[in-house]
Amino acid sequence: MSTTELFAAACSGDRGALARLVSNLERGGPQSQELSRLSFKRAGSAYAVGITGAPGSGKSTLTSALLADIRQRLGTPVAVVAVDPSSPVTGGAILGDRVRMQDHALDDAVFIRSMATRGHLGGLAAAVPEAVRLLDATGWPIIIVETVGVGQVEIEVAATCDTVVVVVTPGWGDSVQANKAGLLETADVFVINKADRPGVTATARDLRLMLQLSTSLEWTPPIVETVALTGKGVAELWEAVASHRDYLERQGKLVPRRAARARDETVRIAQGRFQAALAATLDDASNAELLEALKSRRIDPAEAATRLIEAAVLELTNDPGRPPL
Repeated sequence: MSTTELFAAACSGDRGALARLVSNLERGGPQSQELSRLSFKRAGSAYAVGITGAPGSGKSTLTSALLADIRQRLGTPVAVVAVDPSSPVTGGAILGDRVRMQDHALDDAVFIRSMATRGHLGGLAAAVPEAVRLLDATGWPIIIVETVGVGQVEIEVAATCDTVVVVVTPGWGDSVQANKAGLLETADVFVINKADRPGVTATARDLRLMLQLSTSLEWTPPIVETVALTGKGVAELWEAVASHRDYLERQGKLVPRRAARARDETVRIAQGRFQAALAATLDDASNAELLEALKSRRIDPAEAATRLIEAAVLELTNDPGRPPL
C-alpha cells in the first residue's frame, strides 16, 4: 500500500496501518516526508502530555496507572509513545515499557508504541514529534509521551507536548540541583511518586521553595503526590493536567505554544539536514584540494567554512551542476 492509502486506513481505525506508518517515520526518507505533510494538515485536535524524570522514578508504572485511570473514568481513547533505551546490538527499542503496560493490550481504545532513542542524547527519538502528530491526525484525542531517563531532565519533551509532567521521588535532591536540571523551565506539573516512602514532606518543601524563589513563572506547577503501584493520587494527577490545559486555553496560550513548537521543530529539521549536507560535502573527494589548501595555510578557516557552506547549500538543493571546490 502507498503512504496515502496507509494513512487513509489508519484514519479509519486500522491499527496495523498505523503501526506501519510509525515504522516508516522511524526509518525516515521520502515516505516519512510525505506522511508528515499528510499528518500536519489533519492534526491539531489532540492533547499531548509528556511524562519525564530521572531513572528509577517510576515513570512507566505511573504512565500505566494514568492510562488506566483515563480509560476507567473518562472512557477516552489514549495513545502512548514510550521512548525506550536503544538496544546496543540492533538499535531498536528494548520494549520494556510495552511489557509493563501489557494490562492494556486487549483494549482497542489504547495504542502503545515503543520507540528507540537511537543514541539521541535528549532522550527523545528524532521521530517522536512526527509520531505524536500522526496519532493526532488519525484521531487519538489524548497522547502520552513517556521519555527514557538519561540521568537528567529531558528538556526536549517540552517541544513535543502541551503539558509536561516531571516525576521525582522522595529524597530526590535539593532545589539547587533542581534548578541545574532545568525543571523550572520544563515542568507544568510536578509529581512526587513513591509517596509512601520517607522524605515526601522534605521533597515537597524543596519544590515549593524552588517555585517561590522563581519570579518568571506565569503558571505555578502544582505538586501531586502519587503511589503508582496502588493508584493513589493518579486521579489528582490527571486533574492537575486538565487544570493546566484549561489555563492554557483560557489565557489564549495553547495556540501560540503549539506554533512555537512548530517553529522550533522546523529549525531542528533544517539544522539536521544542513549538518548532513555539510558532512556529505566534507566527505566528497572533490574537496581534497580545499582541505589541502587549509592544511598548507593558503586559505584560512573562515574562507574554507564559507566555501563549504556554499557547497552544502548546493548539496541540499541537489544541483547536478555543482562545481567542484
